[in-house]
Amino acid sequence: MERKRVFEPGDMVTSFTGQSGMVISEEAYLDIKSHLKEGRRPGYYFSPGCCQHPDYVTQVPVLFEDKTWDVMRAMNIRKAPNLPGEKRTYIQSIIDEKRG
Repeated sequence: MERKRVFEPGDMVTSFTGQSGMVISEEAYLDIKSHLKEGRRPGYYFSPGCCQHPDYVTQVPVLFEDKTWDVMRAMNIRKAPNLPGEKRTYIQSIIDEKRG
């Protein structure tokens, strides 16, 4: 039985501090985490070993527009479908660049 996800890869979100980002797939997360820096912004998971396999219900991997990533607590981000398309395109280009 598969659990329903609160966030899906590709959803645009904002952190409670106002930074915008995109929820990324587990494959993209595993790829970029070795290439990009962890942002460690307020609301991220910080327990060692907690986020090996994000569940998209409580642990949500997000790539932010400043080229950093964090596995965020779901209560500290919100969906932002009205963000400009340029932000989505820019963040997707970061993902594509790192997959090379």
